[in-house]
Amino acid sequence: MGKNYVDIEDDQGGVLRYRKHANGRGLVAHGAKVAATARVEAGAYIEPHARVLEGAQIAAGAWIEPGAVIGPGAVIDANAHIGPEAAVGAKAKIGVRSQIGRGAQVAGGSLIGDDETIRDGAKVATDRRGFHLAA
Repeated sequence: MGKNYVDIEDDQGGVLRYRKHANGRGLVAHGAKVAATARVEAGAYIEPHARVLEGAQIAAGAWIEPGAVIGPGAVIDANAHIGPEAAVGAKAKIGVRSQIGRGAQVAGGSLIGDDETIRDGAKVATDRRGFHLAA
């Protein structure tokens, strides 16, 4: 039986310990909170102080930075990047390789397509087809 954690050295020489999430085997840093019903696929990273709520799905290669919140039932697709302190609402979908900036907020039920970039601090709401709604 192998160990259930991985130690990774950060840029400042400190060591971060990640445990493998029971549902998908993705890596969850010490201090992050991930619901047991969330799926974090192998190759995904959840950083310290991030929260992933019930039923959320984090695909392989996705990176959830410190302090980010992923709402219940949200889907973060492959290689997407959720910036520090960003919030993704309930049942929102973030497409492949999309970037959500620091402190940005994506409303619940929104669809951010593949390869999109949401700037730092932006507040975005879309309909189910991905068309941006007026603020």
